[in-house]
Amino acid sequence: MKAVILDAASLGPDVDLAPLREQLDDLVVHERSTTHEARERLAAAEVAIVNKVVLDAETLEALPSLKLICVLATGTNNIDMAAARRLGIAVKNVTGYGTASVAQHTLMLLLVLANRLPLYQRDVAAGRWGESPFFCLMDHRTLQLEGKHLAIVGQGELGSRVAQLAEAFGMRVTFTARPGNEAHDDRPGLAELASEVDAISLHCPLNEATHHLVGADLLARLKPGALLVNCARGGIIDEEAALAALREERLGGLAVDVLPEEPPRDGHPLIAALQEPLNLIVTPHNAWITPEARQNVVALTADNLREWSRGR
Repeated sequence: MKAVILDAASLGPDVDLAPLREQLDDLVVHERSTTHEARERLAAAEVAIVNKVVLDAETLEALPSLKLICVLATGTNNIDMAAARRLGIAVKNVTGYGTASVAQHTLMLLLVLANRLPLYQRDVAAGRWGESPFFCLMDHRTLQLEGKHLAIVGQGELGSRVAQLAEAFGMRVTFTARPGNEAHDDRPGLAELASEVDAISLHCPLNEATHHLVGADLLARLKPGALLVNCARGGIIDEEAALAALREERLGGLAVDVLPEEPPRDGHPLIAALQEPLNLIVTPHNAWITPEARQNVVALTADNLREWSRGR
């Protein structure tokens, strides 16, 4: 069985591909590929292993030997799934590979916002600590997480792990109703909770029901000083509305690991706003990148190859 990895560089450095090689007769590795290059590189392959390279209908139709696509991620939006089904090409993704990594990153963001670290680091760098008449700075009101209320959107594996960590800090956690299904869900909707929660953490997919789930209307309902963390997908919050709320001190802190366009080659208002004295953090979609999580992607992909081979 011949397989081709189209974008191995997306796994980062120091990842061992041996578990994949053990399941294959031949593995060709390309660090990066365009969609145009993918057509030529997959010409004789039965298996395509891909993270973010777009495999559209036109490309798939030009690959009669292709039988399986292994996606090195949870999302399959870069694959024309309808075309794959029509052509009889199986598509397998991986889930749960970075639960510990993303949950850790989420709590890091929540803790940093609660302690107003971006503001205090700016003050220290500007020499304000050295100028203080007292031994410490306390100009920015911090938030003790113990006893505070956290709303989590998404009660899957990741949201549940974040809840465990938050509860270890003494927070009270409420999972919200699934967006778009509030009428048939016993859990309260996010809009219903908005006025009483101290923090929100997003761990849901981006779809029609969650696009701009946290928009101007919901932001207006939030308790003043509430914290907002998005380690899910860009576009679940209205980033510009959230930035306006932060500037107007209606939002206590904002941290995102994701943006609607990645990489943000044309910039983004949140990135530009990092120059302002705001309780704002933008991380480059790297919540998932611990070495353990990246190696787990390979292990789970090897499992997918093994299961597919047995079921052929």
